[in-house]
Amino acid sequence: MTRAFRIGIDVGGTFTKAVLIDTVTREVIGRSSVLTTHDHARGVAAGVVEVFRTVLETSSAAPEQVVFLAHSTTQATNALLEGDVAEVGVVAMAGKAAAHLAEPQARIAPIELAPGRWLATANRFLVSDDLDEGAVREAIGALQTEGARVLVASAAFGVDNTGTEELVRTLGAEAGLPTTCGHEITRLYGLTTRTRTAVINASILPRMIATADMTEASVREAGIRAPLMVMRGDGGVMDIREMRRRPAMTMLSGPAASVAGALMHLKVADGLYFEVGGTSTNIGVIKNGRPTVAYARVGGHETYVASLDVRVLGIAGGSLIRADRGRLIDVGPRSAHIAGLAYAAFADPAAIIAPEVELFEPKPGDGANYVRIKVADGRRFALTNTCAANVLGYAKPGNHAYAATDAARRAFEALATFLGCTVDEAARQVLDCATGKVLPVVADLVKEYELDADQQMLIGEGGGAAALVPYAAEQTGLRYEISRDAEVISSIGVALALVRDVVERIIPHPQPDDLIAIRREALEAVVRLGADPSQVDVTVEVDQQTHRVRATAMGAAEMHVKDASGAISEREARFLAARSLGVAADTLALAAEVPGFRVYQTDGGGPRSLRTIDWQGAIRVQRSRALATGATAATLARSVFDLWHRAGGTDGPAHAHPGIVLLYDRHLVDLTGVEDLEQAQALAKSELDGKPADTAIALIAMPAGGA
Repeated sequence: MTRAFRIGIDVGGTFTKAVLIDTVTREVIGRSSVLTTHDHARGVAAGVVEVFRTVLETSSAAPEQVVFLAHSTTQATNALLEGDVAEVGVVAMAGKAAAHLAEPQARIAPIELAPGRWLATANRFLVSDDLDEGAVREAIGALQTEGARVLVASAAFGVDNTGTEELVRTLGAEAGLPTTCGHEITRLYGLTTRTRTAVINASILPRMIATADMTEASVREAGIRAPLMVMRGDGGVMDIREMRRRPAMTMLSGPAASVAGALMHLKVADGLYFEVGGTSTNIGVIKNGRPTVAYARVGGHETYVASLDVRVLGIAGGSLIRADRGRLIDVGPRSAHIAGLAYAAFADPAAIIAPEVELFEPKPGDGANYVRIKVADGRRFALTNTCAANVLGYAKPGNHAYAATDAARRAFEALATFLGCTVDEAARQVLDCATGKVLPVVADLVKEYELDADQQMLIGEGGGAAALVPYAAEQTGLRYEISRDAEVISSIGVALALVRDVVERIIPHPQPDDLIAIRREALEAVVRLGADPSQVDVTVEVDQQTHRVRATAMGAAEMHVKDASGAISEREARFLAARSLGVAADTLALAAEVPGFRVYQTDGGGPRSLRTIDWQGAIRVQRSRALATGATAATLARSVFDLWHRAGGTDGPAHAHPGIVLLYDRHLVDLTGVEDLEQAQALAKSELDGKPADTAIALIAMPAGGA
């Protein structure tokens, strides 16, 4: 069989990096990097094209062998941060009965995108009862006269009846104005937030459409016919046609790319990920095989754009040390990159002669208490977290941040003298200060997302991961892992990311049929974006307090060549589970098995430690206390009922609900977001519709309320 490849391209603020991955083995065959082409006539598209051509040439791969090409983008985020937005005209509508309430809700106050840069709107309001085309054309013409280059159509209750919004889109197209409809951004109620989100989306349409057109044209000119996908901010990809409609969904796609790398390259199902660069660190949570998401805020305002729930800290591998009067006072936020200094750890040890501490000011207003060293020949180097980690041996061979300790130790001798302590003590002071900013964030995320003890693992990504993660893990007593290919993990994540879409509704007291319908809608949406229906998993979550129902569908693209390398053996799966649990393999019980998964538990009765190993050897579910059982499609409803109650689930107004996970074939169905037994049974039944009665299933339950 002809080899097939996937290309992933991460467009960063400084570098655009590409990797070429064998679709079957997932091996990184080639990699390439160019400076991001912000100032090129074709914008960042020029760098995207240059880097994928280079990675093909250096890997001796032919364009026709590429079956999947995807890239992350900083364009949406940068456009908003820089205030590079189009003038937006809003056509708001409501029936006569709701008009007096809807008109002020749909009038969006100016949004400050950056100091002195505002996104303001021109507005027209129409009563939608018996709305005629003439009134809409008149409103559009008036908005054009006021300078609008794009339109937003936003109707009260437009999520239920989309006709008036679609009419505005049709007539807007006749006038040459790209249009965003409120209902295509979200199906959630909340006219103000929905309109604001549509305004933000519309404001970047011209810039994003131009970038998409240039990128796609260049890719096709290069002979690649594979689907061109773009990274979303919530950890999935969408095809470039969808990006032309909903570019706001690509906000924060850079951090999302590194998370996708952890999920698909490292096969991480649970943990706290650290994307450590040179200047900043992104920290977030992967739980049950999915990144945690939240609604992005723009200019301090809430939107309905789903993006990763990322905490950004101004501390990273290249953070500079700050000192005064013989004591260390801080680390960061300025980095060696901003100061234009090379890391002392990566210098030739022979250059570090007679080092002396100098205090300096990287940028005006920073304060003259940042530390650098000056050596005998007049050169200057930065002392960083990376240098400290190498002094103490936390960065290991194979880590991108690793360097032989000679240069770092010589450089830190100067700091140690300045601080009046040993070299090791000076390095430890630096890492204590740096991780002191990180550990409270870890503790907050563990509490907020209720991570089980067995889910609390630190996952280091990015070139600077070894500078912070091993030391942070030691301080917390948590396990950690540094990503393979950490410095290009974002590009790998883009190449391997799954197609994703989300459908949300406000449904008071949702019935099982409501959940089945929203599940079907999410599945159909992700298939339209290019996912293979046979490889899609849908997760449904119900928030009983807000009545918000969310269905998230993820699946491999149809052009994805299925893994032909075969499944691991039971012996191998047992060994992996035992190693993770820290027990002897022969003490584990095989609690349940389906073609794609094996569920192992430790000895004993009742809830106990559990590991689920998939056919490729990845740990997909890990808990310190869980129940598991095998069943068939024929006994599904009864098995869910029995396990629900065994795990402490109850019914009624003050019900307690366990977390249920359903496994069959190679599908993992996460029902932990469902709080009602009847809903869980209905969704489980919907998953197995059409399957033979003897189809093997496995059920896992996490006890309710600590039962």
